[in-house]
Amino acid sequence: MRLKADADLAPQGRAIHRQGTGSDRPPIRAHAQLPDLAHQRTPRRADVVPHHARDLGIRASNIFLYYRDLDRATAFYRQTLGMELVADYDMARIFRMTEDSYLILVDAAKGMHSADEPKSVAVALVTDKLDEWHAYLASKGIASKSPYAPRPGRAHDGFVIEDPEGYLPEFERFNQHPENEALLPRLAGTKVVRAPDSGVPRGLGFNATITWLYYEDLPRMQDFHEQALGLKLVVDQGWAKVYQGSHTGYVGLVDERRGMNRSTEKKAVNVSFLVDDIDGWFNYVKSHDTFPLRGAEVSDDEAGRYRAFVGYDPEGYFMEFDLFRAHPLNTTLMSYLGAPAR
Repeated sequence: MRLKADADLAPQGRAIHRQGTGSDRPPIRAHAQLPDLAHQRTPRRADVVPHHARDLGIRASNIFLYYRDLDRATAFYRQTLGMELVADYDMARIFRMTEDSYLILVDAAKGMHSADEPKSVAVALVTDKLDEWHAYLASKGIASKSPYAPRPGRAHDGFVIEDPEGYLPEFERFNQHPENEALLPRLAGTKVVRAPDSGVPRGLGFNATITWLYYEDLPRMQDFHEQALGLKLVVDQGWAKVYQGSHTGYVGLVDERRGMNRSTEKKAVNVSFLVDDIDGWFNYVKSHDTFPLRGAEVSDDEAGRYRAFVGYDPEGYFMEFDLFRAHPLNTTLMSYLGAPAR
């Protein structure tokens, strides 16, 4: 969660969500055939370089979004969508969306991205209560961007709205369908999460999230997420692939030709993973040249709230790895994350 003052120049690359439904690419310098990393936490000395991403682990999934009016965005996610605010840094607010999937809203004047950059991302909020969410949002005067028309036999149903500054939350239900045979058992083992003091109707919350990212070269990005990050493919829609990042946090890769956004050079989003072994991750990325790094070392927050480093995926999305520490401002957050394994 480094501030703009810490930034150096980022490499730019041309790197949407879905709307309907062997190239000469350079190899990813990592190791193939890696298993699911969710919840693997291996203690490690900081000076030991991991040989495989599978030796590491991911505690939780996260996404950073950037706003001109942070207070307005905070009110939307806290009051309108009923998410729990678990840490408030003034220039950044951390929300718990599901059991281990988080959302950080950032004051764009102090963050890594400008609010003017394209919002080349969508966030699917997975729920079985689509009808109820649609009715509730309509009662608040929030209309979906296209008609909500669920149909029998579909692999998934949903609708999309805009948040106060144009990011796209998608409310989505995955149905019994062969396409979802690996995902549905995972969803069945999750809890619906909502803030303890939520003002939304009883029973409305979310049990998983998908961060949808939009790419020109989908096969290359599959290689990256499988080989460099060690994530497991759980849904294959052809033009969209869903990977499991944590127990309830997923990453979706979308062919830009089929999505509701377009691939863009700049992107007002950081894709983030909350980890225990941040030095292990940094040493792994650096030693194997897994992806370009933004800084020469892991950054320590002066206030002692977190440690972080940032790199770039092959099409220019910022990839951030964060370790949160025990701190008075992190009390609620750490009650959910728990103490690091290291």
